[in-house]
Formats: sequence, C-alpha cells, structure tokens
Amino acid sequence: MKAVTWQGHRDVRVDDVPDPRIEEPTDAVIRITSTGLCGSDLHLYEVLTPFMTPGDILGHEPMGIVEEVGSDVTNLRPGDRVVVPFQIACGHCFMCDTGLPTQCETTQVHGEGMGAALFGYTRLYGAVPGAQAEYLRVPQAQFGPIKVPEGPSDDRFVYLSDVLPTAWQAVEYAAIPPGGTVAVLGLGPIGDMSCRIALARGAERVFGIDLVPERLARAKRRGVQTYDLRAFDDEKALVEAIREETSGRGPDAVIDAVGTEAHGSAAAKLAQTATAMMPRKIAAPFAERFSIDRLAALHTAIDLVRRGGTISLSGVYGGMADPMPLLTLFDKQIQMRMGQANVRRWTDDILPYLTDQDPLGVDDFATHRVPLAEAPHAYEMFQRKQDGAVKVLMQP
Repeated sequence: MKAVTWQGHRDVRVDDVPDPRIEEPTDAVIRITSTGLCGSDLHLYEVLTPFMTPGDILGHEPMGIVEEVGSDVTNLRPGDRVVVPFQIACGHCFMCDTGLPTQCETTQVHGEGMGAALFGYTRLYGAVPGAQAEYLRVPQAQFGPIKVPEGPSDDRFVYLSDVLPTAWQAVEYAAIPPGGTVAVLGLGPIGDMSCRIALARGAERVFGIDLVPERLARAKRRGVQTYDLRAFDDEKALVEAIREETSGRGPDAVIDAVGTEAHGSAAAKLAQTATAMMPRKIAAPFAERFSIDRLAALHTAIDLVRRGGTISLSGVYGGMADPMPLLTLFDKQIQMRMGQANVRRWTDDILPYLTDQDPLGVDDFATHRVPLAEAPHAYEMFQRKQDGAVKVLMQP
C-alpha cells in the first residue's frame, strides 16, 4: 500500500509499504477514506526528529471502512464506517474506567515511561504505524473505533479522531464560568475549534490571538473577537489590550493551543533546531534530559489570565528542562490543566453537534483536500502557513 513516511528533518515521502494485517484477536484493519494532517505532525516534521526512525508511517486522524476484524472484536464487522481515535486504549483498565484512555494501562509505553500508545507518533508513544496511508491496523478495536452513519461526507465525522475531542477537552479543562470569558492563543485547527466550542457552550466572549491573517479572518467570521499579534509592540501590549476588555482583570480562562513551537522564542528555537539536526543517537538522549520548549505562548497565557483563573494547555509541549515562572503561578493562584485528549470520554457529548445544522462548522472546516500522493507538498504548505492552510485532509 501507499503511506506517508518520515525520512528526516522536513523530509516526508509517499512510499510503498507492506499492507497491515490482523496480528492480535483485538485488531481490526481499516481501509482509510480520509485522514488529517495535524499540527502535532508538524512537531515530528520539525522538532521531535530525535525520536523518529526513517520509514515511520505518520498520521493519527483517520476514518474509513472496516475491512477485517480479529476474533475478539464483536462490536464491529466488515463494511462498518468508523472514525479511529488517535490514541490506542483498551476501554476496561483502571485508567480507561476513570475516563483517561490517554493513560491506558494496557497500552502504556512502559519502556519509555509514557502514557497510552498513539498512532504514528514517535518511539516515545510506541512507534505504531500511522494513518496517513491506504490501510491501517487498529489495535484494541473492541473499544477505539467510533461507528458513524452513512450519508454525510467524511468531513462531518473525521474530526472525532482528534480535532473535536482535543478542542472539547481544552474548553472543558478551561472551566469557563457561565457567561465568562476565554482567550485562545493560536487559531490553527485546535484553537479555531476551541473558539467555536466555547461559544457554543455559552462563553460570553472569546478572544482569539494569532498572526496569520487568514486564520484571524476565519475566526472573526465565527463571532470571535480577534487580535493580530503583529499589531502590538510586544506581548505585554497585547495583554493590556485584552485586560481593558475584561474590567482590567484578564479573561477567566486562557487556552494555549500553540505549544512547543511558539513564535517569539528565538533562543529556544535555535536549541530545538540544533537538536533536530544532531545525529539521532546523540540527539535522543540529549532531548530526553535537556530539551526545552518555546514558551512565549505559555508565558503570555500566565500573564494574561485573571487572578484565580484557569489555563488549559492543548498545544503539545515536550521539554524536560523548561524554566517555569512558579512565583507568578503561585501568586496569581492560577489553575492549570493539560494533556492529550481523552477521545472516547468526550465523543458522546460531541456527536449531538454533528448534525445537518452544523453548529460547529465541521462540514467546511477543511481548507484543503489533497490526494495522499501530495502529502510532502501538504506538509510544507502547512508548516509554512501558506495558501491559507488551516486544516488539510488527505484522501488515499
């Protein structure tokens, strides 16, 4: 089959690889009909290269048709239309029962000291072949895949794999009070959808911050009060502008949907770039102990949120030696929640929004649809924020 493979720093290719097959009784094999390109994939393209191996199959946002199931998978049958969550979880361990499938005790990557295995996401998360491919082997298929109805296009449901539950959890963790305010840093796919969900769930005002004109315009059309970072001398000026809109306090909550590759962190960017260019045998041990993130967005969130407010981190962070302003966090009595989205915990809450009325705008959420063969161009376009790219879907 054809699949998108990682070959090095900013180097992805579409290669012929072996077809997946049933390996365990709890497996299924899915023929993929749509698969997304995620901002998290760009971290592999750019800064997490020490944890990748040439030939790794990328991608973790698929949906498609069940082709085959293992003997222990009794809830699916060939022909079912399903969305596959990006994490792999059993559904019956202590952590899954607690609503934390990202920490599934059956699939935890114990050798790396990490949580549940993820599709297409480095050896830290199990090096499981990913979903930017024609077919996908799905472990723990008795729990993971979400059956969806025939009829609407893939666009209606494919975001259940990642974007929708990640944004939903970001809003849930933000704990926005009824009629409250929230600022969203970064208006890529997760930030954009977080704004939509916050408004749909009753936030009175949503402030969206970015520096890409197309993303700002897109959010503004959905009722978001947008701020162009380029219009301010620095982040302090931005913070003051939003405080003026919130009785001088700052918003009740801030969602950081940017993560480790934040704009404006020159020294950390240089360190990340240098690490990505090292030989992998040297870079991986170094990154595991001394890696740092670009923290401009997180520092802005800490400065911006009101005292006693909440910061919700949905952007991926991977640093092990990040300096944190604990004095400010403690003094302002800030609450902070974070982590990979617990997909199956939220899907039943999200499904009622996926109707013909389309209150979250999923049907036209994608800005680009390309064949799988054009994946290298799609990665480059998305990484460079060219041609108004916010969300890219690929069809095998």
